[in-house]
Amino acid sequence: MKQELIGYLFKTNAIRVCPKDKPFWYTSGKIGPYYVNTHFLYGSEEKANEFLALIDKLKEDKLSCSKEFHRVSKDNYETNEVFKGTIDALTAYARENFDIEGIDYISGGERRDWFFSFMAADLLGKPHITLFKDLSAVLYESGVSKEIKNLNSANILHIADLITTASSYERAWVPAIRNIKGSIKQSLVVVDRLQGGKEVLKSLGVESHALVSIDPRVFEKASEAGYIDVAQLSLVLEYIRDPEGSMKEFLKKNPLFLKQALSGDAKTAQRAKLMIQNDFYQIKVFLI
Repeated sequence: MKQELIGYLFKTNAIRVCPKDKPFWYTSGKIGPYYVNTHFLYGSEEKANEFLALIDKLKEDKLSCSKEFHRVSKDNYETNEVFKGTIDALTAYARENFDIEGIDYISGGERRDWFFSFMAADLLGKPHITLFKDLSAVLYESGVSKEIKNLNSANILHIADLITTASSYERAWVPAIRNIKGSIKQSLVVVDRLQGGKEVLKSLGVESHALVSIDPRVFEKASEAGYIDVAQLSLVLEYIRDPEGSMKEFLKKNPLFLKQALSGDAKTAQRAKLMIQNDFYQIKVFLI
């Protein structure tokens, strides 16, 4: 199942690896060899963006949006092999690793968690708690949404697309559930980027689980399957071992990369300027 899921991640560009000489520019102004967009497992980037657009259009009406998000994701589950395979993997993992009878609700947070949480709740036979960034919460059960003020110490499993540093859990999801007298005991995500999120969740009293962790073996399996070549694999493995040092070394060996970015499109140029302003990778030492 894990090998099949890794295939889905690369087929849909949910994990996308750069060419060996063209790292991606991240919003922060740093660079790196791969992107993770787990919500592309909805079937494709195009389908994922369509669902995001629908979410943005409807989410302000908190008492009606859950029913539509559930309907649309269920239609997609019934017609899209990749999305169905992903949801089936999530629910199979939950049944094998959790006491399902002891879970009272499934929660999912605005916005990308909803790609996965509604169908997981459906298949596991649990009511869904729709969480919003403003810490409000709506209970969705049997096609009906209602406000909820007291969960009476209920046990919640939170389903999410991705965990990095768990900042959304710390800032919003855990407090939102506590505000309505519930407790997130476990978190299940499709992808863990291994950037400290598991440790943060532990400090919050939440047990962390993931279908796939972004470690060297994921990319080695992708290389074996032909999704990336040897040069791409080498760049990624160097980055995983030493994110700062590997990209600093890349910039030293490829001085034109930064200069070309500064004269490129507006978004790339802005990110390149952020790199210089923040002196990421100590580039001022060798920037000419």
